[in-house]
Amino acid sequence: MKMRVLMDHRDEGSQLSPNPCRICSYKNRPSNSFRICSYKTLNLKFFRICSYKKTGVYTPSMPPASHSLTRRSPLSFRVCHNAFMAPEIRNIQRHVLPNGLVVITEPMSHVRSVSVGVWIRNGSRREIPQENGLAHFMEHMVFKGTERRSAEAIAREMDSIGGMLDAFTSKEQICFNAKVLDQNLPIAFDIISDLCLHPRFDSTDIKNEQQVVLEEIKMDMDNPEYLLHETFTRGFWPEHPLGRPILGTPDTVEKFSPAVLHNRFKEWFAPDHLLVTAAGNVTHDQVTDLVAKQFGHLQPTGGLEDNVAPQTSAPIQIDRKPDLKQVHLCLGVPSLPIAHDRRFVVAVLNNLLGGGMSSRLFQNIREKRGLAYAVFSEVTPYSDAGMFTVYAGCAKETIGQVLDLTLAEFRALKESPVSDEELLRAKNHLKGSLMLSLESTSSRMSNLARQELYFGRFFTLDEILASIEAVTREDVQSLAQEFFRPEQISATVLGPLNGFTLDRNRLSC
Repeated sequence: MKMRVLMDHRDEGSQLSPNPCRICSYKNRPSNSFRICSYKTLNLKFFRICSYKKTGVYTPSMPPASHSLTRRSPLSFRVCHNAFMAPEIRNIQRHVLPNGLVVITEPMSHVRSVSVGVWIRNGSRREIPQENGLAHFMEHMVFKGTERRSAEAIAREMDSIGGMLDAFTSKEQICFNAKVLDQNLPIAFDIISDLCLHPRFDSTDIKNEQQVVLEEIKMDMDNPEYLLHETFTRGFWPEHPLGRPILGTPDTVEKFSPAVLHNRFKEWFAPDHLLVTAAGNVTHDQVTDLVAKQFGHLQPTGGLEDNVAPQTSAPIQIDRKPDLKQVHLCLGVPSLPIAHDRRFVVAVLNNLLGGGMSSRLFQNIREKRGLAYAVFSEVTPYSDAGMFTVYAGCAKETIGQVLDLTLAEFRALKESPVSDEELLRAKNHLKGSLMLSLESTSSRMSNLARQELYFGRFFTLDEILASIEAVTREDVQSLAQEFFRPEQISATVLGPLNGFTLDRNRLSC
């Protein structure tokens, strides 16, 4: 085994002037300390941990059996802090109101902000076909005014406290959230609560917002990458809510009425369908009191019906758009649900294939051959299904080459285990991205909701890092063999195709 540590620029055996041990500060027997600077690789059979300071001690000339590592250990140095981070302690508290509404908080006393979100466990996948787009439209409409505030008053009140108010609709949730200075949390939560409890749904506002959403749909349909992915998803999960667009269609949006909005609002925004999460410089009792004051009087309506998992199809779809300058390609296969035991293997596989600048697709298609500006892979997981896709945009003359290179990477991952170095790089990328993503209050707030909604428990950072580290080369190869089977590869190609054709035989890998 080997481990990367930080050492002096000098040769590995170079010694500085005798100094007290940097690990335990033992002064009776000075040791030779290495400075912390560039990367070196040391053999772990001579590597042990100082019991006093949890820091590395390296004894290159003596095997562990003949040397007892004590306070007098020679050649001590500090190891990169990622190797021996102290266990992370997250003070997450959860409370359920009598009406079923769940409140989860995580204090972050070192910041001055608070992020709070109200999550509705109804996304676009719970819509009936003739109401496709209603969840997204409802998210828009609550900002048009409440019984106490006009749309302008909502905006002015948030601006007056320097806060940020936002909302989004996904296929499995609607979320209203705010980020404010800690002393302004009561104001921000009063605004969010007003949006979620007292929207007007005025008929004039509905007509105006229908035009807004119709323009949003047109804007997205003019975006070839968006159009490609919507076409791909519709074919991948045909006749299922996960295959329908979150925005809806012009036909469905034009038919929304005040009655439809009011009926679905009462059903979806019931307290036993709600989750409130908050992270930042705030206590659990503060948040619980605010939530109980605003939502405690609501009556539950009963649990949600179970979702029906989609049946996956594998069509080949060709959409000729001669006016476009690029050809856009999307290949995809079924993936695993978001809480699956092998989710970390999926994450590593995605990172290796197309999840970063050092990934195989980025290096072989963009960097080495210059065939595409945008090329990547991504995972789209849901509670009961998942989708693993690759996207590339390229010239019409090179679409065949880009397709073949992508399939060659599928084949390589199936036939040979990845190298130890490549696996380590992918793991470290995932670990770093995860840790950096949890440094803000808003990301912590979202993380709390995700763990509650999909896992029903809270994983420590150490648990997640250990799960990433546990992924092996064999795990990745086995998953690639399971995923990249020609008969289950879906393909959508959109653009000026210049005679390009595609059949199932071409997708062999």
